[in-house]
Amino acid sequence: MLLVALLTTNLAAQTTPPVKLVVLVAVDQMRADYLARFASQWTGGFARIYNSGTVFEHGQQDHAATETAPGHSTMLSGRYPAHTGIALNSRGVQDPAAPVLGAAATDTTGASPRRFQGTTLYDWMVARDPATRVLSVSRKDRAAIFPIGRARAPVYWLYNGAFTTSRYYADSLPSWVRDFDRSINVDALGNISWNLLLPDSAYTEPDSVLFENGGADFAFPHRPPTVPGAAARRLNQLPWIDSLTLAFALAGVQALELGRSDHPDLLSISLSTTDAVGHAFGPDSREIHDQLLRVDRWLGQFLDSLGRIVPQANTVLVLTGDHGVSSLPEYTVTVRHRPAGRVWLGGLARGFDRSLGIEPDGGLLIANLDSLRARGINADSLAQSLAAQARLVPGVARVYTPRSLARAPATDRAATLWRRLLPPTLGWLFCANTKPGYVWSTGGLDAEHGSANADDIAVPIAFYGSTIPAQRLQRLVSTVDIAPTLAALLHVSPLERLDGHVLNEVIAAPIARR
Repeated sequence: MLLVALLTTNLAAQTTPPVKLVVLVAVDQMRADYLARFASQWTGGFARIYNSGTVFEHGQQDHAATETAPGHSTMLSGRYPAHTGIALNSRGVQDPAAPVLGAAATDTTGASPRRFQGTTLYDWMVARDPATRVLSVSRKDRAAIFPIGRARAPVYWLYNGAFTTSRYYADSLPSWVRDFDRSINVDALGNISWNLLLPDSAYTEPDSVLFENGGADFAFPHRPPTVPGAAARRLNQLPWIDSLTLAFALAGVQALELGRSDHPDLLSISLSTTDAVGHAFGPDSREIHDQLLRVDRWLGQFLDSLGRIVPQANTVLVLTGDHGVSSLPEYTVTVRHRPAGRVWLGGLARGFDRSLGIEPDGGLLIANLDSLRARGINADSLAQSLAAQARLVPGVARVYTPRSLARAPATDRAATLWRRLLPPTLGWLFCANTKPGYVWSTGGLDAEHGSANADDIAVPIAFYGSTIPAQRLQRLVSTVDIAPTLAALLHVSPLERLDGHVLNEVIAAPIARR
């Protein structure tokens, strides 16, 4: 019987299709509950993943300051932002030494992964097979850059209506990118009216919430503006940018011949429009509902097209998000009748000399500790004083100084989330958490993320492929678990110690080695 079992296992390993392409799909600002909330209306990519993949319904970006840059840095690195070095959007890809290709001579915009520390799944794949190819695309620079880490590889994002990269990666754009960019009609896209995809009865959300979209144009249909030039500026907030991003990714797969050799390649796609729509209208809006229905359909079309290039049996896909989002506080107060509000700590930074670098970033008060020491200012005393003031701000729940954070017990969940975020090299005076319903906000009526509250942390984590079982699991998992799980599927070894762990539920059958 043992011999029969061994022969059966070996036969399964030989007949299991080898993975030729790993696809990461990150939907910016997609909360974990969205997959189940709209499940009855999925017909495309989300339907396949939710019904036929391994879905962890309680995935988390398991750190504080839930923003795009730190969130994307965790996905394929297997490490928390404290170890990738990417803790904040404001300390992310900005790099004047790596100007964006195609930017005006007077434009100092630059982007690179120079702040990123360590390695990613792509580095591990290349270490095993130097011929491994990769492509990473997004509307946002940071969302395209950080899943791949520091590698100088094909990494592209949308800038002024065209896909481009920076001089960190290349001195010129390849012909396939230039050809695709020539096909983009920015004015035509910006002048499309956004109407509901389904009949009005398919949406349970009210369409007359006055504080959505800053109190203007909050009801369907959303028609293009009549002001000259405004259509192009509106482009990044329209659903079809995600369709454009998927089309660009598909063009890149064809041009770079991903998934067509004996070794696995890597494709990273971050779809950013859900973030723009979510900020403007909030997670409880008819607009976010319609946006996600469109992403579902477009993702299904993309997978169909990709399957004609790389057989679906040879493809493994991961779906996740870089962060969630909190409801508009105005919605929470008026509709749910719960306490909520907007919190800003900027007033605590006023009156300090700019050279001290004291500035708020969400719940974090940053400082240049070297400058403080040079001025003879005791950073610990200043931190305690400012933290005491922060505790008095309405909506603030917990405040930690560097000293109190280090002393907090492992059972302190809020402290753990901050420790997972903050690199040792980042100077700061205090970090704070909001109460449920309260958001960090500089003003206005946008929906916000960036806190350590449950709705901001929750993201989907789902694996989909021919060898991956169909199951929905309730245990808590983290985005740092994605990379070690993919590494196990591909039989590659991480090049450093990871914070994440292999999700054994995903590995139901052995994947053939190449």
